[in-house]
Amino acid sequence: MALPLLRSTAVAVFFTTAAHAQSTPVRWTAGAEVAGYLDSDHVAVLTPSLRASARAPTSGWSADGSYLVDVVSAASVDVVSAASPRWTEVRHAGALAARYKPRALGVGVRGATSVEPDFVSWVAGLEGSADLARKNAVLALGYSFEHDVAGRKGTPFSVYALRLDRHELSARVELVLDRATVFTPSFDLGLESGRQEKPYRWLPLFDAATAPRVPVGAPVEEVDALRLPARVTERLPETRQRYALSGRLAHRFEQSTLVLWDRAYLDSWGLRSSSSDLRWTFELSRRWSLWPHLRFHVQSGVSFWERAYVGSVNTGSVSVPEFRSGDRELGPLWSATAGPGVRFDVGGADPRSLSMTLEIEGSYTNFEDALYIDHRWSGFGVAGFSVRFE
Repeated sequence: MALPLLRSTAVAVFFTTAAHAQSTPVRWTAGAEVAGYLDSDHVAVLTPSLRASARAPTSGWSADGSYLVDVVSAASVDVVSAASPRWTEVRHAGALAARYKPRALGVGVRGATSVEPDFVSWVAGLEGSADLARKNAVLALGYSFEHDVAGRKGTPFSVYALRLDRHELSARVELVLDRATVFTPSFDLGLESGRQEKPYRWLPLFDAATAPRVPVGAPVEEVDALRLPARVTERLPETRQRYALSGRLAHRFEQSTLVLWDRAYLDSWGLRSSSSDLRWTFELSRRWSLWPHLRFHVQSGVSFWERAYVGSVNTGSVSVPEFRSGDRELGPLWSATAGPGVRFDVGGADPRSLSMTLEIEGSYTNFEDALYIDHRWSGFGVAGFSVRFE
């Protein structure tokens, strides 16, 4: 299952061949990571990973591969509110990508898959690029298609399945502003069609007089005392259009590199958001690098979001809003993330031929209009190494 604020890491096994490998120098990179996530809502994730890539700069081709495993254990308030015990689940995900750009024009392909006991997803994408203005600008256009199938654990997809298709179009331009600065604006358009509600999510209903009195972050016991006898499943619109405009600015100082990123987002469900990210890497010595990382995100809720949905229960029937959701990530919220990272290059003649990294981040999320909890603390850490050779 997807987790909010959980950054995906690579757990990978990779193999590639090239027709001209013997005559073309190939640069290989391989690495492994172990990441962990823990939050105040009793969700824990352990993610070991491997990754590998091959590059042949003189002939213009490259290839990458990854494979990951997420081990998720949860006893969150959503689990408790549904009177379910703590559960543990394992997700497997892999990806392959290849790119060929011998001169000014290039093309890339990628594919990925993710498998859980009650969820299967696969994605395929294509991107073309072109050098412009004497290589001071690179234009890239891409398209990808994703197909998701969600169900209930122990029930075959032939009996019960929620299917979702995603089409994504992207355009970006990488602009070399000067010898030390690169600016990359991009635009993404997503078109979704299908069922996105969670099969296990049940929502409480309240009568019209009680709903306004249900406080933000009301605990399970209070919700159960105020709600109507019936609970209903989540129901979301079957189409969604997403629009995102972002910009990335990278500047190289004498002994440091600053990367700024900002993204504005809106969709046809009425959700609007802004995300800002800063990473400043300082080269303390030939082998040591240190960086702070800061991120801030703020969003509105979707147009049909309600903290307490109003309904009525009559003999043999239940009246509910057409669209309703218990996913607090669709409600109004803001979050802040901060943490340091360090890299130690231990290679011989080329220190970066063998590197070790460690990152630790903490995050606070404020849910402005949700049931059960009004905030969440979370921590994320990842330790890894990479090796590069020819």
